[in-house]
Amino acid sequence: MADGAKVHSSTDETIGGLLARNASQYGSDIALREKERGIWKETTWAEYADEITACAAGLEALGVGPGKAVLILGDNRARLYAGILATSLLRAYPMPAYPGATLGELQHFLGEVEIVAAIAEDQEQVDKILEVRGAGARGIGHIIYDETRGLGDYEDAGLMSWDDLIAKGKQDLEKNPNRREELLSRGKADDPAIFMHSSGTTGAPKGIVLSQKNVLAAARNGFAAGAFDKQEEVLAYLPMAWVGDYAITVAAALSLRFTVSVPERQETVVRDMREIAPTFYLAAPRSWDQMLTTIQVGMENSTRLKKKLYHFFMDRAIASETRKLNGKSGGMLEPLGRLLGEAIIFGPIKDQFGMSRLKNAFTGGEAIGEDTFVFYRALGIKLRQFYGQTENSAINALQSPSEVRLHTVGTPVPGVEVKIADDGEILVKSDSVFSGYFNKPEASAEALQDGWLHSGDAGYLEENGQLVVLGRVSEVMYTGSGERYVPNYIENRLKFSPYIKDAAVVGAGLDELTAMVCVDFEAVGHWAEVNGVPYVSYADLSQREEVSELLREAFERVNKVVTEPLQLKRFVSLPKEFDPDDGEITRTRKLRRKVVEERYGDVIASLYNGSKEVHVSALVTYETGETGKVDRVLPVREV
Repeated sequence: MADGAKVHSSTDETIGGLLARNASQYGSDIALREKERGIWKETTWAEYADEITACAAGLEALGVGPGKAVLILGDNRARLYAGILATSLLRAYPMPAYPGATLGELQHFLGEVEIVAAIAEDQEQVDKILEVRGAGARGIGHIIYDETRGLGDYEDAGLMSWDDLIAKGKQDLEKNPNRREELLSRGKADDPAIFMHSSGTTGAPKGIVLSQKNVLAAARNGFAAGAFDKQEEVLAYLPMAWVGDYAITVAAALSLRFTVSVPERQETVVRDMREIAPTFYLAAPRSWDQMLTTIQVGMENSTRLKKKLYHFFMDRAIASETRKLNGKSGGMLEPLGRLLGEAIIFGPIKDQFGMSRLKNAFTGGEAIGEDTFVFYRALGIKLRQFYGQTENSAINALQSPSEVRLHTVGTPVPGVEVKIADDGEILVKSDSVFSGYFNKPEASAEALQDGWLHSGDAGYLEENGQLVVLGRVSEVMYTGSGERYVPNYIENRLKFSPYIKDAAVVGAGLDELTAMVCVDFEAVGHWAEVNGVPYVSYADLSQREEVSELLREAFERVNKVVTEPLQLKRFVSLPKEFDPDDGEITRTRKLRRKVVEERYGDVIASLYNGSKEVHVSALVTYETGETGKVDRVLPVREV
């Protein structure tokens, strides 16, 4: 933590109050950078506050106010973030949706609350909103768009550019000299900060309104735990509809005056990260895996000398980190090896991938593979795990740099109490916990009992206070012989393999556990090219005998860490990935188990009836929205 760093701990803090503080006391500091046509454009806190208040004034003129919502639709854009904060100033609900949200998902949101306006990134998202309106949905009378390209000839009612909205707001502010201050001071701690949604693994997503008190408490708690320092440099690339993005790039950024850099587009994130070199970085395990694969591929394609140096230093650093994780110390010459390795190998790799200034690096959402975790720590990046949920503003527990264990998520952060219920469920109490699901009193009463949030996760606290998360309580299952298991726990360990993107473990009420897996097309495809294995499509590659050996190795590794009754016996490699558009996983890649088990019922039957193969006709949704089928005969493989 930075020397002398303190955060005002008042529970009366508001978004408007912090914005006013940043604009008046730190007005010339950079709040945002956004890359446009190859150039980084900077916005100071004073300029950011001016744009947000003008946006708020403009939105209020369109009818946005308490009890109303503004839909935010698109990839990360500076103006969309400003729209979120402006809506909060009006005590209304900013409601971000995933860029790939379907017509049905948007219609569901419209059924929850009156959405007066939408702020859309570009023509594609505007068309989607117009389609929702054309389907007879009520609401979204006004659509504000950021990127103007392709929208010049649109004549639909209520359509306006961001610049027109800001101009409208500025006119209003100029008429009343006190209007800006009134907008910044209007909000209260219990007013909405963000309207998000649960993952919807067991049904329609539930609305989750986090108050300004909730999100700012989470920022204070994370700061107190050493998750981030003041004035971090962060890259805003995570989905805006995910609570992790809001917690870092909005709440913590506002509270601790981060500089938030918005990439030009999703395809340029790696390049933009290299230019920015953030000091804080949060990514899902899959992203860390993909970066590791890129590093390894780059080294294998380099000169013989570079490869020799890479393996010389990296192999020793990995061995050293493995010893540390096992509680052992290294030799006297290790610091010298680290110093040389940093100069020759580690430093240049980190610089190439924009990680040269990383002070705080995190992974969350699911367990991360040991090989990946140890690699980054060997590289000199103190990668840590954290645990949280949308319902508690993202931050429950996290690892400290010196207390890292692969099987734990760290200790509860200051300001968060954790206890374990009699049935093993993790219970949480904090100012960061929401007040209930939107318009769902029964679900709220079930989730919030006696002042504690029932997380729905199973776990336990070790004697040293470290929290271990096993999986969802609702997913605790029993084999036919009564053996208790959590399928998600085993699935995550299968996904430690870089060659497995998704997995579904089955076996509830049956004598044995088996699994269906989806290969990672990029990682397996690269392996196939290097090893001369021909293929023409995902469906073809996934069924290759050579690939089945890669998958079998992953199953064998998992079987070594589970008890004999829970060892996996057979598997099928599916001919397509699980896809949120097909309803098989959520937008955050959580398995919709019931859907998968119904859709692949014939595959599951073949895993238990002695079949050597099974015919599958799998539903596929293409980028155009059209659907098709993938027909394939799949071998049933023994572990």
